Amino acid sequence: MFTILVISLVIIAVVLVLAVATTSKAYQYKHTIDPVDNNPHLSKEEQLKKE
Repeated sequence: MFTILVISLVIIAVVLVLAVATTSKAYQYKHTIDPVDNNPHLSKEEQLKKE
């Protein structure tokens, strides 16, 4: 019974550490946004509006 408890606690600890590490790495990711000048979809939308 004690062995199962220890194994369960180890698994829980590993999952918790991996979840925290993954979340921390996700918050450090730098998102980039394309400038409006280089957006090919914007010019197509403007042409459709003019027609």
